[in-house]
Amino acid sequence: MDIIFLGGLEIQTIIGIYDWERETKQTIILDIEMAFDIEKAAETDEIQYTLDYKTVSKRIISFVEASQFYLVEKLIIEIANIIRNEFNVPWVKITLNKKGAIRGASDVGIVIERGEKIS
Repeated sequence: MDIIFLGGLEIQTIIGIYDWERETKQTIILDIEMAFDIEKAAETDEIQYTLDYKTVSKRIISFVEASQFYLVEKLIIEIANIIRNEFNVPWVKITLNKKGAIRGASDVGIVIERGEKIS
């Protein structure tokens, strides 16, 4: 299976459990890998046969900017569900980085994989 990816996608959102986090947008950074068969797109050179990463990124940005979850666990699962269900992606790997969430750590977050990676 081929992988289409988005790296370092920075989005501002309300995320967190503390009072100040409910009032101030924070930046999350997403790295997303999506399994997708690109063979027909490569043969035809037509975008309709591939996973349009611009469309995916616009959808994810719109969703995350409008969200106000308490936990990054909830946010990352919702992002995975959107990608898999709306874009017919059989497997997705997402890294969500909530930079600066812990004093002394430059990076904090979660990595998930959902679905089956088809060979």
